[in-house]
This record gives sequence, C-alpha cells and structure tokens, in this order.
Amino acid sequence: MPRTPFNVLFVCLGNICRSPAGENIFRHQVKEAGLADAIRIDSAGTANYHTGKGPDRRMCATLRARGVPSDGSARQFTVCDFQKFDLILTMDEENYSNVSSLAPDAETLTKVKMFTSFCTVEANRIPDVPDPYYGGAEGFEQVADMLEDGCAEIIRRYQDGELDR
Repeated sequence: MPRTPFNVLFVCLGNICRSPAGENIFRHQVKEAGLADAIRIDSAGTANYHTGKGPDRRMCATLRARGVPSDGSARQFTVCDFQKFDLILTMDEENYSNVSSLAPDAETLTKVKMFTSFCTVEANRIPDVPDPYYGGAEGFEQVADMLEDGCAEIIRRYQDGELDR
C-alpha cells in the first residue's frame, strides 16, 4: 500500500453534482473498507460560480437512497491542489483540459486522471461522467452507478499498491 495519507481530489465543473458525489461515495466506501485514516478526500470545481454552496439536492437524494451521507461545500480548483493531492480525478474531458492546463510540469500532470479510466463495468467506460444537472433522476442514478464502480476500483488499486504518490 502507498504511504498514508493518500490524498484524492474529485473535480467537475461547478462542484455541486458529480465531484461532491464522488467525494461522498468514495468517503463512504473508504470508511467501509477500514481505510478512513489512510485516505483523505475532497472535491473541487473548475468554475467558481457555486463556491460555498452545498451539493445539489437531487444528488443528495440519490446518495441518501443508497445509504451514502452527502455533505460538502463547493470550492474552485487551484494550482495549490497539485501539491496537496496525489490523485486528481476529473469527470469529463473539459475538466481534464482545464485542470491539466494549470499543471506546472509534466510530472505533476501525471496526477490528473479521467475518473472513467477507473470504471470496470463496460457501460461505465465512456469518456465522460455525464453532467446530470439539467436532466432527470435517471441521470443522477447513472452518475452514482459510475462513481460507485470507479471508486471501488480506486480502493482495490490502492490496497494492491498500484497507485503512486
């Protein structure tokens, strides 16, 4: 296993739907795996227009139905996050591009990964975690399914020592 704590950041556009859902699902799974002292988790957005707001109520309802507590406060991704986090997970190609453009060097850029690269279920191995904000309940369910899948794989890789710091 990597040295602890291992610091993981989930990033989407506004930090109210996908990335806080990833943060909360991952935190729940990490706790269930007995790794709460070994892994630190946060989320951020590439835009600042939701700063200080809590997670979207529809996503909170989706997570609550799955037994996952949902909390957090939106913040914007900063260059300092590259120093604080070992793994930075972006929800779509635009987020990846926005975060990558801030990386100070090629070595730092290796911390940035597309979240879906960790998904193991074939239906979830699409380029982007879709933004459910303007859709219905099925979009929030799809995102939660994808996040549960990928987060479980991140834990497996962490436990197997496959994630570098």
